[in-house]
Amino acid sequence: MAQNKYDVVVIGSGPGGYECAIRASQLGLKTAIIEKNKLGGVCLNVGCIPTKALLKSAEVLDYTKHMADFGIEFSGTIGINFPKVIARSRGVADKMNKGVEFLMKKNKIDVLYGHGTIEAPGKVSIAPSVNMDGKEQGTTQTIEAAHTIIATGARTRILPNLPIDGTKIIGSTEALIQTEQPKKMLIVGAGAIGVEFAYFYNQMGTEVTIVEMMDRLVPIEDAEVSKELERNFKKQGIGILTGSVVESVDTSGVGCKVHVKTKKGVEVLEVDQVLSAVGVQPNTENLGLEKLGIQMDRGWIVARRDDASYATNVPGIYAIGDINGPPWLAHAASHEGVLCVEKIAGHHPETFDYGNVPGCTYCQPQIASVGFTEAKAKEAGYEVKVGKFPFTASGKASAIGHNEGFVKIIFDAKYGEILGCHIIGVDATEMIAEIVTARKAEATYHEVQEAVHPHPTLSEAIMEAARAAYGHAINM
Repeated sequence: MAQNKYDVVVIGSGPGGYECAIRASQLGLKTAIIEKNKLGGVCLNVGCIPTKALLKSAEVLDYTKHMADFGIEFSGTIGINFPKVIARSRGVADKMNKGVEFLMKKNKIDVLYGHGTIEAPGKVSIAPSVNMDGKEQGTTQTIEAAHTIIATGARTRILPNLPIDGTKIIGSTEALIQTEQPKKMLIVGAGAIGVEFAYFYNQMGTEVTIVEMMDRLVPIEDAEVSKELERNFKKQGIGILTGSVVESVDTSGVGCKVHVKTKKGVEVLEVDQVLSAVGVQPNTENLGLEKLGIQMDRGWIVARRDDASYATNVPGIYAIGDINGPPWLAHAASHEGVLCVEKIAGHHPETFDYGNVPGCTYCQPQIASVGFTEAKAKEAGYEVKVGKFPFTASGKASAIGHNEGFVKIIFDAKYGEILGCHIIGVDATEMIAEIVTARKAEATYHEVQEAVHPHPTLSEAIMEAARAAYGHAINM
């Protein structure tokens, strides 16, 4: 095969794109990946990974505030070097970027830098681009591909009344990389991104207020989880305005005057910076989609999920990850990419169960969930049994000084099927995989409660919650 001819070409190297390319190469397909910015995409460079590095700095700082509770005495002063906090986060991202470069070489995947445009089925042109570091990269060229997979992801959604200028009104990228810490910040949106940054900046010493249009924080989560998070955030000193909307932001002065319509009327809040965290919009520009006649739905590419092919309406072109719509999660994108190329290679992969995709939010306390909320399960017609176990009753949680939160599991009363699980507490995001696996294996409450959980661990709360649903919890 000629150098510019490939079996598979992936446009975009985020978690969906690069894992898709690796699996394609493993299956014996000659593969190339096109990237206009940096390998790893948003998640690795200005999303999931560096955010978690920032949050770890916040957690370490929080521990120092409570050292005396653990019998540790310190007579000096704990200081915050904010630029160094940001630098550490960027270092983590850079290290992971180099890791993806290594994986591309290891799997003999050609990395073609630049902006890719699909000229026609089987034909992709590449133009030079400039990455986030200001580096010009790539050359003008055209390649051929039997199969082209679009994995260009999404970016911060921009609202008309919140035009991002990168200084006073910022998005998540600016919130990650800015080295000057604002004294006062207003965050618009209380989804995962909003509450994670609220926790981080609040711990760093910024006065934070969250404005959320819905009547509670993390509105897609179980209502009891939202209530517990709000209680903890208020305890941490975070201001919360739910059932409220930002009407306008005046940036003509030194800071920002934010007009917020609340339940009590319009309030004017003066802050240094406004962070817009109101969702995402697709990266579909200049890909050639309109010319090709690719079917779209409200801006997102329509791709077949029912047969695990992720094929668009144009033969030979596929779309995986955020670009084809929700759930807009890195782990979902990666799984879609693997299924897509396995189908291309002639395998018969199992279709993706989107009802069993875990969601994770990494503020403190952490939030993790999968499946139905209690309300949604009842709306779906299930008669439910609900088991709930508080971390105040967990020996391990008390020992580590984090006994806030709980595990809540919803079961189908008739068959004992696990309909959903909702955890709020320290390390919740590490615990949810047990329930995801149990649901995949079609386990019931019986298997969960009979599986011996090690003591003392936080995971015992899952076993106890299962027991509680049937009235025989041991430790509460």
